[in-house]
Amino acid sequence: MFSRQQKSIYFVIEGLNSFTTVYYFYYFYFFMQQQFGFGNKANLVLAAANGATYAIGSWWSGRLAHRYGLLNALKFGFAVMFAGLLVGSQVSSAAAQIVVMVITVVGMCFTWPMLEALVSENESRAGLQSMVGVYNVVWAATGALSYFVGGAMLEKLGIRSLFYVPMVLLVTQFCLAIWAEKRVARITAVDGDSVAAPVAVETPHPHSPEHTRLFLRMAWLSNPFAYIAINTVIAVVPGIAQKLEMSTMIAGFCCSVWCFARLAAFTVLWLWDGWHYRFRWLLLAYFALVISFAAILIIPSVAVLVIAQLFFGGAVGLLYYSSLFYSMDLSEVKSEHGGIHEAVIGLGNLAGPAVGALALHFLPQHTHSGSLAVSGLLLLGMGGLLGIWGTRGRRSQSE
Repeated sequence: MFSRQQKSIYFVIEGLNSFTTVYYFYYFYFFMQQQFGFGNKANLVLAAANGATYAIGSWWSGRLAHRYGLLNALKFGFAVMFAGLLVGSQVSSAAAQIVVMVITVVGMCFTWPMLEALVSENESRAGLQSMVGVYNVVWAATGALSYFVGGAMLEKLGIRSLFYVPMVLLVTQFCLAIWAEKRVARITAVDGDSVAAPVAVETPHPHSPEHTRLFLRMAWLSNPFAYIAINTVIAVVPGIAQKLEMSTMIAGFCCSVWCFARLAAFTVLWLWDGWHYRFRWLLLAYFALVISFAAILIIPSVAVLVIAQLFFGGAVGLLYYSSLFYSMDLSEVKSEHGGIHEAVIGLGNLAGPAVGALALHFLPQHTHSGSLAVSGLLLLGMGGLLGIWGTRGRRSQSE
């Protein structure tokens, strides 16, 4: 199941899945704004519901996949997402669309942890660095492309393309998953497991178990805070676009800059491993995250919006990469740790928008109350990061 040749299929599926999920979920907030008049507070509530669903679903999907098989879980996820979007293309009420969003999130929970496990299994540490690097570059590239062209697609193809385009891509992904499953069965039957799953030649881990677990804890803390910022930004982009008098197409062009910056960060981190288990990189990225997030949401300038996104994308790129790499580096059961990695992303997706929505609800007279509240939450995360680092033992490897 996990040969390098077989994994090329999983990367194709991953790229299609990234384009699909970004197009639907990132532009869902534009859809709700244009069709039902949702403002920043309502969209933040939607984003929080999205995050809560994803946190719970990802946690359980990793465990279920370990029991029933990664490819079976992957096919199930695609089927659920397709069913949800099919319903979404036919209903016309806000409540129904919210239910559709939740169903589609549940389906998505059975895709990302499975894909992470499929590309990471049976790899040495060097192989894992390569596979995680390719994985991150693929989904970041297709996701950035989807966000960049998504606004233009919605304007040219119509608002209902929000459902039809992902549905076509999901059918393609489902067929590729079936093909991959049949290919695995055929290779195993003819050549045996030794050919399908070569044994990775492992070298001793360069860091102590205490040191590696320390960085995993810090990564699992910092990554959800990165997604606190990401999901908050995505939810209020329609409001930012409206304030700066941007069309949906122009908003897609201008507000996708951080996705390309994240892609560049992923590429550098893939090719250079000097950031592994180095605290200074985590701390620098987190500091850049806080500053750039506040600039994007508070300063009403197109130039500031674009420049801040360059730092924002680089920061979230390192924080995400750290969480996934350390999760896979320390895990024997990839699907479960992949599920935990995605679940903490869901927690971040819940917390940021929820705090922002509550601030806008109780302090509606202050325009930037939501942005400042989430910025304060991010600062708490930095305190937690420094606190974990401060617990390291005297024998842990120094910075």
